[in-house]
Amino acid sequence: MEELRKKIEAAWDDRSLLDQEKYKAAVRSLVDELDAGNVRVAEPTSDGWKVNDWIKKGVVLYFPIQKMETIEVGPFEFHDKIPLKRDFKAKGVRVVPHGIARHGSYLEPGVIMMPSYVNIGAWVGKGTMVDTWATVGSCAQIGQHVHLSGGVGIGGVLEPLQATPTIIEDNCFIGSRCIIVEGVRVEKEAVIGAGVTLTKSTHIIDVTGDEPKTIKGYVPSGSVVIPGSYTKEFKAGSYNVNCALIIGKRKPSTDKKVSLNDALRDYDVAV
Repeated sequence: MEELRKKIEAAWDDRSLLDQEKYKAAVRSLVDELDAGNVRVAEPTSDGWKVNDWIKKGVVLYFPIQKMETIEVGPFEFHDKIPLKRDFKAKGVRVVPHGIARHGSYLEPGVIMMPSYVNIGAWVGKGTMVDTWATVGSCAQIGQHVHLSGGVGIGGVLEPLQATPTIIEDNCFIGSRCIIVEGVRVEKEAVIGAGVTLTKSTHIIDVTGDEPKTIKGYVPSGSVVIPGSYTKEFKAGSYNVNCALIIGKRKPSTDKKVSLNDALRDYDVAV
């Protein structure tokens, strides 16, 4: 793997090296390792999350060395540079038509894909549901037993190139039509209500105490979040700006399903 890293770092600094077969082979080998789940763009550690930047670079380098090809699936035809993921039965993954995952993404056994999309470099943990028309962007990291509800958009990092992938940790519930982008991290067991948009600059305001507390870039573990707004002054006047409100915490429970249902009911969260 270290030899692979050296070749990819060299090709990143000097793109002309991609004319040589050994550097192309290194990039393709890395994407195969991603597809098999042997490496990942970001991984949890005891100190948080570690981003493997060289792997992300390898994913970016994969595009210029690939040729456009016609892909035929029954009566359907596609024209793209990236092959589709295959052998879902052997992988223990349920995929409902038209669920699409690109080669170079990894789906752990027990993942369910409704008609949805998982892009190259993404990691999706076991028992996770990617619901209808949900999208998991390039290199996004989705934990185990997560529910991505209908129409959820999890942003990627390749276009435009960004430092940190969007991360949804274990046992989270992401409500319908939520948008989570720009490397935002949603920590374990959080519940995000329908229609919440989270970017790096979004004000995430904890209103559970006597005074509001504002954070950006992450949702604390176990938080229950709904859409909100706050007033911001501009030269042209005062206007309401979208934000996210933390209105409570999930109750500790060994049964995560019971805990989730309690949170949705107790806080009247739309999903």
